[in-house]
Amino acid sequence: MTPARRRRAPPKTEQPYVPGTLLDWTSSKHWDYERALPCRYCGFDTQLRDSHGKAAHKVCAEDALAAQARDAAAAYRVRSH
Repeated sequence: MTPARRRRAPPKTEQPYVPGTLLDWTSSKHWDYERALPCRYCGFDTQLRDSHGKAAHKVCAEDALAAQARDAAAAYRVRSH
C-alpha cells in the first residue's frame, strides 16, 4: 500500500505588499556609476540596475513582481476551481 500524498494548504491570508521591502539591492552591483538609463518600467532615468543588468528603479521592479504574483495567484485560483 502506498501512502497518500498530502497537499500543502494555501496560506490563510496574503501578506500586504509594502513598497521597498521585497528586494535587497544593497550590493553595489545594482548601481551603474557610468550613466543613467531609462527605467524599463516607468521610463524615467535611473542609475539602478536589476539582477540582469537592465535599468530599473527598485520600487518599479518590486511593483512589477507584486503584480506578477497577484496575476499568478489569480490564475491559480481560477484553474483550481
